Amino acid sequence: MRSSMHTKLECPIMATIAMISDKWKVVIICKLKGGTMRFNELMRALKGVTQKVLTHQLRELEADGLVARKIYAEVPPRVEYSLTPLGETLVPVLNDLEAWARDHADEIIAARNAHQEAVASK
Repeated sequence: MRSSMHTKLECPIMATIAMISDKWKVVIICKLKGGTMRFNELMRALKGVTQKVLTHQLRELEADGLVARKIYAEVPPRVEYSLTPLGETLVPVLNDLEAWARDHADEIIAARNAHQEAVASK
């Protein structure tokens, strides 16, 4: 999936969705929109994520330019994560997507239920 960014020329929406579609990425971005967080703060905020998965997701978000990682020369080492200016431009888009989902949740649930009933009655 990571190598498919060439699809941006074909479909920028698909390229963007591919970039943020892993299970935890949108949640990480939403947590970081509240401000800078340390790794362990993110671990606590994201119930159910493993350290390995969170590390991988943060590295990919960093590689895509959406998240910045700052290391402090302290003992013990302190690492903080924050949204980059590019990452911050994604926040209003995600807010709009969330609003759309809330506005249409009942319609989506009704459509799914109707579909299940139609399939079950065949």
